[in-house]
Amino acid sequence: MTHDPRPALLRAALDAAERGWPVFPLRPGDKRPAGHPEATCPGIGRCANGHLVPEQRATTDADLIRAAWTARPYNVGIATGPAGLLVVDLDTLKPKDPKGTPDGVTSFTALCERAGQPVPATYRVRTASGGEHLYFTAPAGVRLRSTAGTLARKVDTRGWGGYVVAPGSIVPNGTYGVVDALPVAELPAWLLEALTPREKPARPVLLSMPSRTSRYAGVVLERETAAVATALEGRREAELFRAARAVGRFVAWGDLDRHVVEQAFQAAGESAGLRPTECRSTLRSALDWSIRNARPRETT
Repeated sequence: MTHDPRPALLRAALDAAERGWPVFPLRPGDKRPAGHPEATCPGIGRCANGHLVPEQRATTDADLIRAAWTARPYNVGIATGPAGLLVVDLDTLKPKDPKGTPDGVTSFTALCERAGQPVPATYRVRTASGGEHLYFTAPAGVRLRSTAGTLARKVDTRGWGGYVVAPGSIVPNGTYGVVDALPVAELPAWLLEALTPREKPARPVLLSMPSRTSRYAGVVLERETAAVATALEGRREAELFRAARAVGRFVAWGDLDRHVVEQAFQAAGESAGLRPTECRSTLRSALDWSIRNARPRETT
């Protein structure tokens, strides 16, 4: 008889929720969120008023958690921002890494030594790949976003806009498990300082328009890129997708060159805080759809 992992995964989800950490389902046996991605959101059901990202769907409601995790053996994602957490992710080496590259634990230990601080003692989880997650309580009123390599090589962080796989989750190469059940420590001041982004002056998105671009198409492109650049957190990718679809018809009609549109939206999306890869994939999907489905231009 095959072992049913659902009871253990449900317990893992409830354990996290009891700590006040909102959780959401990850695909069974996987680290990716369950459900549809933002770029292909149908805009119906729970997303009728706009796509809900995992961070927005995360909950501590025990009844909702039981309903989800008794239905399927979902792994457990913890929405770190809403949980008030900042998790330091110490990654392992990959086969493609150059020889002599330090792993995350080594890099973080060296970082602590340079700061003249000990490695913090806190709640610690071992990942299925052999890495570590160090949990910290984020300072009240501070919204620290996730980072990749900002602190050091192989050292990422998960805050607002990110999540971690909870202990008890199962993937093909192993299980996430608690290795140090200490209370979650406050984020050390020196780490907070290192993770606090320096304010940068706002830079306008500069558009280079070919001479054949119609004035109206240019105005629409400027308006839509401005909307993307100023989109609120949690709505940025959806706003990029919507705006690119709105402008795509001008590419289909020949009023705008596709590379001009892509460059403008790429700059706007990155200035709003989206990762370059997120911008590129969302743009490709939105523009392909809009060009494919553009109606002929109305004439009078």
